[in-house]
Amino acid sequence: MQTRHWEHFEHDADIGVRGIAPSLAEAFEQTALAMTAVITDLDCVAADIDVAIACAASDKEILLVDWLNSLIYEMAIRKMLFRRFKVTIEDEKLTATASGEAIDIRKHQPAVEVKGATYTELKVVQQPNGLWLAQCVVDV
Repeated sequence: MQTRHWEHFEHDADIGVRGIAPSLAEAFEQTALAMTAVITDLDCVAADIDVAIACAASDKEILLVDWLNSLIYEMAIRKMLFRRFKVTIEDEKLTATASGEAIDIRKHQPAVEVKGATYTELKVVQQPNGLWLAQCVVDV
């Protein structure tokens, strides 16, 4: 059974993104991959340019929303898509490197624009099997 993965879940007109992994940081990485996969096929995105990202929040759930919204902001201002993420979380402080490339409409054929991560269906928990689950709905 694969332990680290991402998935989407349906939610009205928006879409849910979920990451599941052995560690909290890896679950956040998987959720970020799920969010990118809402926009484009991950296999079409190269991981050539590194961008440092940092955020902090009072709890893990708010930290997830801040993390995803930081990625959305960086994608918008840099006109990039990200394919690889390396996250470190210590005491509700997240530091990360997001790796990707400039958006090429012909190559990436973006399906939608993710406008923001929301508090809808927001959950960050360690499950009974020990795996971490991190999820929320993103506004598209």
